[in-house]
Amino acid sequence: MPRAARIATPIKVSSASDNLDSSDSAQLVTVALFSGIGLLISLVAVICGIQGVWF
Repeated sequence: MPRAARIATPIKVSSASDNLDSSDSAQLVTVALFSGIGLLISLVAVICGIQGVWF
């Protein structure tokens, strides 16, 4: 039975995937910041007793 030769060559990941990772991270930070601001405004509105259009 023939044996297969194992050749280990390092594979360089292109910088396009690095840019994709940083882009995903930037989008996550933007969404988290926007959500946090919205939650803070909602909390202040509830504490102050402001009635919104959802009541």
